[in-house]
Amino acid sequence: MKVSIIVPVYNEEKTISRILAKVVLANLPQGFSKEIIVVNDASTDGTTHEIEKCKIKMILVNHGKNFGKGAAIITGLAKSTGDLVLIQDADLEYDPADYVRLLEPFKNKRVQAVYGSRLINYPLRLFGKHKTPMPAHLVANKFLTFLTNFLYGSSVTDMETCYKVLRTKLFRSLNIQARRFEFEPELTAKILKRKIDIWEIPIKVKPRDYSQGKKIIWKDGIYAIWILFKYRFTS
Repeated sequence: MKVSIIVPVYNEEKTISRILAKVVLANLPQGFSKEIIVVNDASTDGTTHEIEKCKIKMILVNHGKNFGKGAAIITGLAKSTGDLVLIQDADLEYDPADYVRLLEPFKNKRVQAVYGSRLINYPLRLFGKHKTPMPAHLVANKFLTFLTNFLYGSSVTDMETCYKVLRTKLFRSLNIQARRFEFEPELTAKILKRKIDIWEIPIKVKPRDYSQGKKIIWKDGIYAIWILFKYRFTS
């Protein structure tokens, strides 16, 4: 079974070469193979140069204009030849070592979608040595996940996670319209509206802050709420 790993990237010169190396080296379950699709969303820093330096087998697409994460993923989807699609952010928050556990459920032909959940047993600590990085983001993620479950009668634990793996046929049939970060709620809403079960696998992440290049802002959270309501009450 082939897995198309889509890496949308915008201004990640400090991390892109390292994450691509991790993707190349990541183990997959027995019987699985990978193709790597990098979509450079018109980066303005040294990202393009760093990608060109990587001597790995990949499909590279360069956007002439910055369209957003959702648009980059859709571009990657159009290039995919795999049976499954896995989304990998270009920073180092998520670890490709989790691929084996994310893909294992697809040995069951009935499984259509698997999410890597950051928020299963993820505590909110405001003080101390092990305090939660960017606690406002954790609260926002938990709220958006709660809203998703309330609107769609589901029980997901992490709607906004990057690690989403879908069967390619399902992914293409969803006709995603999102261009930017609203990709996450639109994809989840459309899956749940079809009454498709989302399997969740616990993962660990290393959250980064804005000084390290994090791009999502509070306005994206407001738009996510709108998207969840929009697709709940429209066809």
